[in-house]
Amino acid sequence: VQLQASGGGLVQSGGSLRLSCAASGRAVSSYAMGWFRQAPGKEREFVAAISRSGYNTYYADSVKGRFTISRDGAKNTVYLQMSGLKPEDTAAYYCAADVRASTITAVTTADPYDYWGQGTLVTVSS
Repeated sequence: VQLQASGGGLVQSGGSLRLSCAASGRAVSSYAMGWFRQAPGKEREFVAAISRSGYNTYYADSVKGRFTISRDGAKNTVYLQMSGLKPEDTAAYYCAADVRASTITAVTTADPYDYWGQGTLVTVSS
């Protein structure tokens, strides 16, 4: 599977962005999908994930209530809607697919994810 992330950009604090992750090769419902981010000088960290079933979503505490992960099967795309953005959200954002995930869960660590898209940069100005 190939993943193509897009939608990053420069936004003011408090603003919104929607990131997209378009998948090719297999349906996104074949995987648990996750979003991770990496700020300069920091380790990659979990942001959000959605289970294969699409029924269960998971969020890092730092983004809970501000970010929403969703998917569109018809477009074979996973989204990360980000609102209430803060300067500390500035990072390169990566989408990833876990092919071995169960139907109803998704993991919140990077290691189990098998496929990764290229990063899309989000910069939040204060």
